[in-house]
Amino acid sequence: MAKIKIQQIGSPIRRPESQKKILIGLGLGKMHRIVEREDTAEVRGAIAKLPHMVKIVD
Repeated sequence: MAKIKIQQIGSPIRRPESQKKILIGLGLGKMHRIVEREDTAEVRGAIAKLPHMVKIVD
């Protein structure tokens, strides 16, 4: 499977608890942190729920 790099660009402060849990599930939680995950439907779905807080980097 291919890997994708995800960077957090938005703060979890004043966000709903569900969005904070999605960030933690992706391995994020601090600003500008970058993680590498498998490119699966589950990861893509989590990214789609947080387009204002994460971005895919090359």
